[in-house]
Amino acid sequence: MLSELLKKALAENDLQMNDASRDKCVHYLELLKKWNKTFNLTSITEPKEMVYLHIIDSLLVAPHLSGQRFLDVGSGAGLPGIPLAIMYPEHEWVLLDKNNKKSRFQVQAIADLGLKNVQAVHSRAEDFHTGQCFDSIVSRAYATLALFVKTSQHLICKNGTFVAMKGKYPHDELPGLDADAINIANIAQLDMKGMTLERHVVCLKFNDPR
Repeated sequence: MLSELLKKALAENDLQMNDASRDKCVHYLELLKKWNKTFNLTSITEPKEMVYLHIIDSLLVAPHLSGQRFLDVGSGAGLPGIPLAIMYPEHEWVLLDKNNKKSRFQVQAIADLGLKNVQAVHSRAEDFHTGQCFDSIVSRAYATLALFVKTSQHLICKNGTFVAMKGKYPHDELPGLDADAINIANIAQLDMKGMTLERHVVCLKFNDPR
């Protein structure tokens, strides 16, 4: 059922995915459903919703990412990082989450799916330090825009982009951004076909690239 639902959803949204990658996405959803029984990873468990709200929703943000090395902050069950890493194996991903159970699931999913381009890290964003910066840092249901930037700004590359996935247009969050420091590069509505829901992506950059 998941495989057929995913084929249909990909076609509806004009997303091209080879058979091997599609099988990995289905395997990922099966792992998520299995682990969710004891780890409470997601409240979305109905097959159609899992396909659209986990896989398709993740893939639709791809055009707003730039660069080669990406960080998924507050990744939870590995979203959007794992579906994007499956779709684009040439990109490097780090999945970051402070919840130990969710990080454990990420580690297991990465191993089971054979993803060589993904690493799971158990840490809060503000405590995570690495020798390499990230071209794009993405978040989904992680925090307000201001807190997202504040907790992960030490990890962004010069001219890098913060990419925040949101539901409704974030009217209440935009005033919280430091207009002197942050430039709103783009706010776009994501047009997901096959389900009726409101999705937006907000792209932010530093005015003075660091």
